[in-house]
Amino acid sequence: MRIEIVAKNYQVKDQLQEVIEKKVARLDKYFEEDATCRIYLKVEKRDSKMELSINYKGTFIRAEAKGDNFYDTIDVLLPKIERQIYKYRSKFEAKLRAGALKQEMIYEEKIENDFKLVKTKKFELSPMSLDEAIEEFELTGHSFFVYFDKDSEKTKVLYLRDDGNIGLIDPVIR
Repeated sequence: MRIEIVAKNYQVKDQLQEVIEKKVARLDKYFEEDATCRIYLKVEKRDSKMELSINYKGTFIRAEAKGDNFYDTIDVLLPKIERQIYKYRSKFEAKLRAGALKQEMIYEEKIENDFKLVKTKKFELSPMSLDEAIEEFELTGHSFFVYFDKDSEKTKVLYLRDDGNIGLIDPVIR
């Protein structure tokens, strides 16, 4: 697995890089050589935020965690990723290394309950510009807002980021 470490507002020390690479390498048993693992390190106020995403044959797995330091955060993050691999094993089985899921989990933790769809909402989308959508989003007080962009004629999603800013999801069909 190829490991890439990207840092924002932080200079990665060699010791931290070695620890992260060693711990992430334990996930090699699940993937062939063509998997890419990106680790984003970001210091936000007093928190150390770490995001780990794995791209394997067009399938993405992602998790994030915050903590006091990156050494502790990696120990929180890796079990999350492994739980996702096991949770979605039926989706991955054709792509993962043979026998990968028959082995015991590296991180002994109780797997959390599966999420269930408990509510479905339907609503009409009115065509609007990005600026109009941002105004509507701010009025709703929700953490996300779905709208139909009149310029691109596509459905898009605005969401509230952890840093308090607004993000935009602009789906692309491949």
